[in-house]
Amino acid sequence: MATVGVLGGGGSAYAQAQDQTQTPAAAPAQAGPLKVVASFSILGDMVKQIGGSDVQLDVLVGPDGDAHEYEPTPADARRLAAAQVLVVNGLGFETWLPKLVRASGFKGTTVVASEGVKPRDFSADASGGHAHVHTGDKHDDHGHESNIDPHAWQNLANGARYARNIGAALAAADVAHADAYRQRAEAYASRIEALDARVKQAFAGLPPERRRVVTSHDAFGYFGDAYRMTFISAMGVSTEAEPSAADVARIIGQIRQEKVPAVFVENVSSPKLAQQIARETGARVGGTLYSDALAKPGLPAATYLGMFEWNLSQFMAALKQ
Repeated sequence: MATVGVLGGGGSAYAQAQDQTQTPAAAPAQAGPLKVVASFSILGDMVKQIGGSDVQLDVLVGPDGDAHEYEPTPADARRLAAAQVLVVNGLGFETWLPKLVRASGFKGTTVVASEGVKPRDFSADASGGHAHVHTGDKHDDHGHESNIDPHAWQNLANGARYARNIGAALAAADVAHADAYRQRAEAYASRIEALDARVKQAFAGLPPERRRVVTSHDAFGYFGDAYRMTFISAMGVSTEAEPSAADVARIIGQIRQEKVPAVFVENVSSPKLAQQIARETGARVGGTLYSDALAKPGLPAATYLGMFEWNLSQFMAALKQ
């Protein structure tokens, strides 16, 4: 199985199931669309935007699906076995994937969408008043490697890089439509970059003391660094772990002391903890945020760009008051 890109920060999780990185040879013209599997819904939308009708797309972890708790099925193995291209996040995010790759006998090309992204260290204390604070589980409890944060798509600048990586890989795998993939990828990346500028402008209008929120799990570190926000997570990186009573008490004390204005629920997490924290601190309960998965089709957050637009609207509604 050929692999496109490098597995920066989280590569060793894949090394057992993948060959050494190599550049795939140009593929001959083929009959029918390119068969592509994406590991989760955010990558699936990116592939859809770039691939268009030239790809036949399957997504393993769908809308509102929790990639932290995902258990692959025999049907997933069959879909992967028939695929020509597998698009993954990398950075140690898909901890369940190496086993699935082995079970499926996948022989196609693996594309690491995060190639070239500067990995963020969970333990790093970001400067400029937008540190990311977590309590609860350790970051390697669900197989995430060392302290690398895999949620790089939460910075739109990284999202543009994902788009260009995917476009280049699809072009290499399907040379007959290479120009179309490249053109769509560049147009899509430009839209992502334009939204990045709008998000930065929106947060620049908030005073520093309003840029502090509580979220369910530790998924917004790249967002915080890019848009100068402080996120306090009730859980660590995994949505499986439950914080202890001491963790919850510590969060409540911090919220009261620092007058954190809002607590948010994520679509992949239970709302109970956030609601408890809000009740005991008087913090406003914000709307639902989308972190690791898109919304179901037809909803505003059903695409990657729509997810950012939606999350931005929820932040602004809660933090401007």
